[in-house]
Amino acid sequence: MDFENYYEITRVAGFIHAHNFSRVALQFPDELLKDSRKVVSALRHLLQNSDESHGTAKLYVMADTTYGSCCVDEVGAAHVKADCVIHYGHTCLSPTTTIPAFCVFGKAPLKASNCAESLYNYTVKGGKPILVLFGLEYAHAMPDIKEALNVEADNNEDSSQKTDTKFRLGGLGWSLPEGHRMEDYLLFWIGLDNSAFTNFILTFNSCEIVRYDAIEGCLKTDVSQQAKILKRRYYLVEKAKDANMVGILVGTLGVAGYLDMIHQMTELVTRAGKKAYTFLMGKPNPAKLANFPECDVFIYVSCAQTALLDSKEFLAPIITPFEALIAFNRGSQWTGAYSMEFQDVVASQPAEVEDEAESRFSFFQGGYVEDFKLQEGKEDKDAVLSLVNVTEKALLLQNKDSELLSRRDAKSGAEFFAARSYQGLEIHSSDSFPEPFLIGRTGKASGYEDEQSK
Repeated sequence: MDFENYYEITRVAGFIHAHNFSRVALQFPDELLKDSRKVVSALRHLLQNSDESHGTAKLYVMADTTYGSCCVDEVGAAHVKADCVIHYGHTCLSPTTTIPAFCVFGKAPLKASNCAESLYNYTVKGGKPILVLFGLEYAHAMPDIKEALNVEADNNEDSSQKTDTKFRLGGLGWSLPEGHRMEDYLLFWIGLDNSAFTNFILTFNSCEIVRYDAIEGCLKTDVSQQAKILKRRYYLVEKAKDANMVGILVGTLGVAGYLDMIHQMTELVTRAGKKAYTFLMGKPNPAKLANFPECDVFIYVSCAQTALLDSKEFLAPIITPFEALIAFNRGSQWTGAYSMEFQDVVASQPAEVEDEAESRFSFFQGGYVEDFKLQEGKEDKDAVLSLVNVTEKALLLQNKDSELLSRRDAKSGAEFFAARSYQGLEIHSSDSFPEPFLIGRTGKASGYEDEQSK
């Protein structure tokens, strides 16, 4: 496939020309950054030839994005005061907040005839209606697959049939006929085993799913390894229930609705009687999060395709906002349904909170524990007596039968810091006057000026 067709140079230049943009940011993932100079040269040449008034349009190349490369980097675009962003490569198509974006998916190679043959053979064998979904980099091959299928199979779909159930996932949208469910269909995924496919499996975990690997050119019917991810997520939810301090990781500054999600998570954690801290640190890694050992669990607020982090390398588990709703709502029960889209999580109503005085069973501590409520903003008449009661409750919790329930840790970062053996530099001096400064060494590390040469 030729260069200009892969990067859709003509289409991108037409978009810039039609909207009269003067400052355009071109966002490339790491694997496509090697072609950025050629893309800029081709775009500049086409813009100058189309209209002289647009020859002064400035093009900026963005690499090493602030967060995931699948999201539009609005922070980087704001640094150059860009009017729009042209996003290249794999994308989650999350709606932007402040700046328009134009996405170029790329055109990954796919043998349409081989894919159509695998699809047709599995349809005959399965006996169920098939719903075909695909990675966006293979969208260009869908007309060829449809053409091949129309030759080999009859298309009896009634376009006039009413539809009332609509679905959206990773930029794809489709509708089902009235009275039909996703479980009634065999889901046929065309694409790689990447984050988009993981999101697909978790969202429709009760459906039969097969995947066509475009690189190997064969059908993958065993997706049991991906299905184990759901068991891992349930394990993390149960572990998060025992957390006292929760860190909220900001994983995006561009996806529409991220601020509402952060506020909702903060209110959820506070209402559950736990302490919430918000962290903004770019792309999280084990070294960064290890600086906050007081946090028992982290909630990662990001786009759907970067929300799942393999927390085995981290000191504390990392969960999604949907999992936080289940973990911190006492009345919530996981039915198997799963969602990572902001719109679905924000729209979901929290379950009715059960009696907080009732203890709950912890699978990790092997007994009943009681989640004590943080009474912020309320003053007790006897502050000393209140402090004593809170201290006793924090050290030892008992039920009506005087059985030991659980020992609890610090309830806030300040208490955790106070209990640490090392709290930083301590200066034990009553003298308020500054000490005289000392002149340090000068020269190179291989031989300072005060050292005698040998």
